[in-house]
Amino acid sequence: MATNLKVYVNTGSLDSPLGSSGVEFTEISTANDYLVESNGSDVVKDGEAIPTDTQLNQAGVVIDEVVAVVVPKYFLADISANLLREIHNMGNTIKRYVFAFDFDGVTATEPVLELWDDSDLDTVALFSLGNGTPSNSWWKGVVTTDSAPSPDWAGSALAGNSDGHFLQLNNGNGALIGAKTLYCNIKIVVPAGASQGGADNPIWAVKWTSN
Repeated sequence: MATNLKVYVNTGSLDSPLGSSGVEFTEISTANDYLVESNGSDVVKDGEAIPTDTQLNQAGVVIDEVVAVVVPKYFLADISANLLREIHNMGNTIKRYVFAFDFDGVTATEPVLELWDDSDLDTVALFSLGNGTPSNSWWKGVVTTDSAPSPDWAGSALAGNSDGHFLQLNNGNGALIGAKTLYCNIKIVVPAGASQGGADNPIWAVKWTSN
């Protein structure tokens, strides 16, 4: 029997596992929902309707010529509800329970998270993915399945499937021997003097093989 996966994001403020009392995880519709990265504004905030491109641009992160900028706010664009849900614990935090990958059975290989340009899963030419150089990706990730990240964690630069540029979601402990929820945190770091904005959303791909 094939193992199934559901992906959730913590849209509350409690840093507790999926299914805990009082914690607010929202299941992501992988066919429709998407992430919004922003400085935030009066209309780009938790509980507001999904903003227009103009509103998003007005609340965009400003590139600094001298220092790298860590994106401060992240949202799930919940298409079915037509609203933004802030992912309060996502980013440069020591929070553990942010993205939850809920597997209902065993796997033959360790599940991994990769970021790609599109659903062909063969290129990483998006500017925010390093423009073809994975180590320059703005997207940083850390596995939190076993423990919370340290303050100001560096994480892995995520782009494609080359060594060091994807996440082993079971923290390198191998295939799943039963149902298990795996966790990670993600942040975006815009390099100093970046020559253009990163108005793109890479495809997130969770890969594993079944028995």
